[in-house]
Amino acid sequence: MAAAPAALELRAVSCVFAARGRKVGADGYLVVDQTSLSVAQGEFVSVVGPTGCGKSTLLNIAAGLLSPSSGGVYVYGQALDGVNRQAGYLFQAEALMPWCSALENVMAGLLFRGATRASAREPALHWLRRVGLGGFAGSYPHELSGGMRKRVALAQMLILEPDILLMDEPFSALDVQTRQLMENELLELWSAKKKAVLFITHDLDEAIALSDRVIVLSAGPATRPIGEFAIDLARPRDVIAIRDDPGFAQLHARIWQIMKDEVLKAHSRQMEGA
Repeated sequence: MAAAPAALELRAVSCVFAARGRKVGADGYLVVDQTSLSVAQGEFVSVVGPTGCGKSTLLNIAAGLLSPSSGGVYVYGQALDGVNRQAGYLFQAEALMPWCSALENVMAGLLFRGATRASAREPALHWLRRVGLGGFAGSYPHELSGGMRKRVALAQMLILEPDILLMDEPFSALDVQTRQLMENELLELWSAKKKAVLFITHDLDEAIALSDRVIVLSAGPATRPIGEFAIDLARPRDVIAIRDDPGFAQLHARIWQIMKDEVLKAHSRQMEGA
């Protein structure tokens, strides 16, 4: 029998931006160069790399928010044309509507799809309870902590039941304790439905603790994958306890051995204004 197609696949994707004063050739600034990666159904894949290497660019391409200059994106074997409507996107920056309550923010996606307020209310309450905010339905974003706002955003994405979750450093702005709580909540929600996840992070510890596979990108410009590692740590996982596993330390050392040179390259290029 033929193998099932990947939930998400990027095939030889390149992306060129206008130069805008950068030291590049006439054809522009090559952000991503011939990058291929895939995420199977039910697989949690993290992408790590130096700051500014193009991680978010790849996620925007996977979401259909940015067209690649060459190569293609495939969703369950079908070429992506336009926005990836089988994916949910959790941004790094907050995207909650400040004039709406937590409940109204979670209902919004269903309302945009044409649901009535009456039919959207109960699913939204259900997802607020799932992320531990059942008692805060009437609270507005400014009345919630950073971690609570992230939970609302997570519920806002999951209520639409996307097949693929695209996550762009969603917890990077949180304090360490809140971040670890959110990571564990994400793993619990993911394990219940086993969606395909493409998770962008600069934090190697986070990538290892969450993932089935970790892909390492080179420093930009012209970023590309330079390493891929299977994370064979047992599930279910606690992101705090898993750091004491000897296998975690071994994986960290192996991945960092490749990643550290790219971090230094990126830092040097930023200092030079390249």
